[in-house]
Amino acid sequence: MSELATIKDLLEEEIKDLYSAEKQLTKAIPKMAKGSNNEELSAAFEAHLKETEGQIDRLEQVAKLLGTTPSGKKCKGMEGVIAEGAEALDEDGDENVLDLGIIGAGSRVEHYEIAGYTTAINLAKQLENDEVAELLSENLKEEQAADEKLRAIGSKILQQAPTEEGSDESDESDSDEKPKAKAAGRH
Repeated sequence: MSELATIKDLLEEEIKDLYSAEKQLTKAIPKMAKGSNNEELSAAFEAHLKETEGQIDRLEQVAKLLGTTPSGKKCKGMEGVIAEGAEALDEDGDENVLDLGIIGAGSRVEHYEIAGYTTAINLAKQLENDEVAELLSENLKEEQAADEKLRAIGSKILQQAPTEEGSDESDESDSDEKPKAKAAGRH
């Protein structure tokens, strides 16, 4: 545990936390993409994986600008959010409902990251470090866009998902033929 005596100390800790979170996500995102039943959702996760790798590079640049290393801390918050998301991948049920669960998990991840980047940007601005603030802002914009994309995909899937046991809002006549999926079997 390091001492947090200054805003710069806190910013360095935030960078380490974000770096750990992003590194954890490089392992979790492919599982979410593979566990998705919807092609658009799977593609969105795959695209965000590439963005996440770029975000890691930016965090390394930020750490260098601050004269620190980005590693050395485990983001326990992201570890918990990822663990909850993994539960969504192990459920049985309607493919659309399962995908909505995965989207919910992905959205929680994005909101966690948005909070972290917003904090770090505010600290960098207080230190008048525009270069660091700009790099972090690029990551924040990507996280916000990823969350928007998940919401848009979720809105489409929501229209196709059954609302109650034995019902299918999109077409009552084929409710018995609705495909069932076991998410864990797709890993």
